[in-house]
Amino acid sequence: MQILREADGITPVDTPSAVTIGVFDGVHVGHQALISELAQQSKSEGLVPTVVTFDQHPARIVRPETAPRLLCDLEQRIELLGQAGAERVYVVQFDEQRARETAEEFVESTLVRNLRSSRVIVGKDFHFGAGRKGDVALLTELGDANGFETIGTTLVHDPNKGDIISSTRIRDALIRGDVAEAESLLGRPHEVRGIVEDGDKRGRTLGFPTANVTVPEEILLPADGVYAGTYLRPDGTAHRTAVSIGRRPTFYAERGALLVEAHLLDFDDDLYGEVGAVQVHAWIRGQIRFPDADALIEQLHADIADCRRLLDRRSRS
Repeated sequence: MQILREADGITPVDTPSAVTIGVFDGVHVGHQALISELAQQSKSEGLVPTVVTFDQHPARIVRPETAPRLLCDLEQRIELLGQAGAERVYVVQFDEQRARETAEEFVESTLVRNLRSSRVIVGKDFHFGAGRKGDVALLTELGDANGFETIGTTLVHDPNKGDIISSTRIRDALIRGDVAEAESLLGRPHEVRGIVEDGDKRGRTLGFPTANVTVPEEILLPADGVYAGTYLRPDGTAHRTAVSIGRRPTFYAERGALLVEAHLLDFDDDLYGEVGAVQVHAWIRGQIRFPDADALIEQLHADIADCRRLLDRRSRS
């Protein structure tokens, strides 16, 4: 897959593009359907299926006070876009200057000059340019003037609830701890990544050693709680895991640091310094403050049993 980053400087492409545009946070089932359609339409016409996305969520520039936390970082997003069918990803450098760029300027510089767009496929609610003044109607008009076809597609709905599948809905599900709904809308388990860092060794003292995965602050974590999950190592191996997300209320009367702790079942090895990925599959319980360490240890044994049961059920389904 070809990755073009405006921050590195852009040379216009040699092969014309079929393009879709968006943040694509999480690359959920709706995004995947759009990119799959883009790829299918590209095949018969010798076009390169190209996704235009942004190096950061535009809201972090235009309305930082309400900018959402993200479902995945840029590198994971690029990886997922490739899996969905993109053969070229064009990363827009979104800053204050870009936020002032008109829809017409964006089309001329990015779609026409740099990507030689022959077809542009977007959702029918698509808006772009300064003040979000550009829409599918304007894009169609600009396409007619610049030699590309514009197609506005119907958004994908959740077959279970009928609502439009969106990154906002997935965030809401994660905030509630409903990781099963999030997985259904993403088409895969929600996954967070980070470096395994040295902790206070409290888990090892209790008999339940954990990998402390330091997730970037801008990434959304599921609700505080204990989950059944999977830990993916850089070597590609997957390990059944009990995941704790929270502030360890038993040991910190005040709010401690928010931690993602992964206890890998039937595993004893050094994980420090590696970039681990933690997937969450099923809710076990909320965070509880226990009266002492013995009560916590008793609960942890129960949590591990619940984790094994849930993961066994998942493997059979």
